[in-house]
Amino acid sequence: MTHNRSSHLFRSLTAARRQRIRDQTPGILAPAASRPHDAATRTRRRHFHNTSLVRNLEGFSVASSGAVDPPAGQPCSRRQRHAVKQSPDRPAKGQRWFHREWELTVGIEIHAQLEVERKLFSDAGSFVSDGPNSHVAVFDAALPGTQPTLQPHVLVPALRAALALGCEIRHVSHFDRKHYFYRDQPNGYQITQHREPFARDGHVVLHAHDGIADEDGNQAVIGIGHVQLEQDTAKSIQEPPSAYLLDFNRVSQPLIEIVSLPDMHHPATAAAFVRKVQWILKSVNACTVGMELGGLRADINVSVRRRPGSDTSDGPILPPEALGRRTEIKNLSSFKAVEEAIEAERDRQIVVLEAGGTILGETRGWTLGAADTTKLRDKEGEVDYRYLPDPDIPPLVISPELVDHVRTTLPMLPDEQLRLLTDRDDSNLSWKDAKTLMLLDDGARLDYFQSVRSLVHDRLVQAGVGDQFSRPSVGRSVGNWVLHELGGLLAGAERTWEQNPVPAATLADIVALLHERKITGKTAKFLLSSVFQGEKRPIAEVVDEQRLLLRPMSPEEYETLAHEVFQNNHSAVQKALATKKSSKIHFFVGQMIRRGEEGRVEAKRAEATVRELLKL
Repeated sequence: MTHNRSSHLFRSLTAARRQRIRDQTPGILAPAASRPHDAATRTRRRHFHNTSLVRNLEGFSVASSGAVDPPAGQPCSRRQRHAVKQSPDRPAKGQRWFHREWELTVGIEIHAQLEVERKLFSDAGSFVSDGPNSHVAVFDAALPGTQPTLQPHVLVPALRAALALGCEIRHVSHFDRKHYFYRDQPNGYQITQHREPFARDGHVVLHAHDGIADEDGNQAVIGIGHVQLEQDTAKSIQEPPSAYLLDFNRVSQPLIEIVSLPDMHHPATAAAFVRKVQWILKSVNACTVGMELGGLRADINVSVRRRPGSDTSDGPILPPEALGRRTEIKNLSSFKAVEEAIEAERDRQIVVLEAGGTILGETRGWTLGAADTTKLRDKEGEVDYRYLPDPDIPPLVISPELVDHVRTTLPMLPDEQLRLLTDRDDSNLSWKDAKTLMLLDDGARLDYFQSVRSLVHDRLVQAGVGDQFSRPSVGRSVGNWVLHELGGLLAGAERTWEQNPVPAATLADIVALLHERKITGKTAKFLLSSVFQGEKRPIAEVVDEQRLLLRPMSPEEYETLAHEVFQNNHSAVQKALATKKSSKIHFFVGQMIRRGEEGRVEAKRAEATVRELLKL
């Protein structure tokens, strides 16, 4: 597989971080005086081969002065003569630079808990938040003689997820046993779909607004190798000093494992991929519990290699299709952790390789806020898991009719929904506002926005002025009121969206009156605040009783008011005339609204008057 070779931003390593990495890899980077030289140690060391794809420098020693001493009889190359240290020509601490010699490659495995009421291979409930061991079937506890029974209802959310990720559904798939012994696995094996998963060959399209790295441009396409069904393990709870409690509620919880291709080359893009996958799964109701609540977990595989064509006179260059040796970082539970763990592991691997060391196949851990990844264990190869077909579970056969039904009933995907919300002929929202509406409150605020927009349009049509307002202008206005005006009141009162006291119909009444030019923007904000604070009367009644209807001002009155504002803000006028910029217009409009009679100054007409008088 080929990969992008564009340069990426590499955070320069401080001397302290390099020292930490040296401390964690003493067999490679420790000073010569501190390293053991007994016969057993020398026997365990690997031999150095100049022709191998991955070099091992454990036969070399790094002196405290920074020089590298080769083993007897071995030539010493330029790279071997330089120890890992802060180069004089590198930027100072805190600065960043482009590291052009190394290419990062990332693949991600996402484990997502499916939104179902029963477990994958038993009829026990899938309620992990209930009391410990309150939903455990005999198979979950691995009692002798019990056998798994696939629950068919699990297939629907799994199919929704795979189709939303653009995968091809395989009509026949099989389950395998993945053998390993750990306290959270009562059977001694996990049931998964290692050899023949039910879905393959998908992709996720990431855009600039998804938060990808600048180096990836406006779009990055990340391949999905396969999606497989598998069962979850028990939850281990440590009981100090040495005991562990096991909660079997999570055993056999239905998971899908989404395995990406190694198509990511920047930490920000990898984090954006996990974020986008979670968004897609939520949008189709396949997995509604996000990373923050444990519904998704990510394992990342990280490797680095010298870029093909990089300027180096020694050491092997990997062919385009070959990647560096990878390490795996397990159980990352936030987008921030994904990005920072990749950055830290990338930095660690580059330091080790620049020292002439070898990257070992390891499983490593990461703690949010830490400076470096930490070794957990040597990574097991596939042969160690002793995969074999599960003899107790028949092949999984998925009919084409079921696939077609799920595909045709699939909800609108995020990219399509976002396109409609930002379409100039539809809602005409900004990208930022559209994404905020979609992501907040599990889509509840987006539903509210759509209800208000529809009601405002109906009110304008009933008033006989519907043809004067386009759908985009109404949509953008409603979006501002839902997100910024109502959202600001909720934030100020520290209330959640579920505590919103403003019905959609009431906000629609306010926005419709504003569009009909029956009230000013200032009056509309006053009405919204009154309803938020508990006003229960209909909006029309409040407007009538408090005489809030707009009494339009004449053009001459607007000009008189504007001149009063100019006379009291002479320096601002001179600056606006000198620069010929319109940055001061909103200031002047605000001053006119404050000086004008309550409920009479319209912001748009005030702005037009200021522009005309100042020729801006």
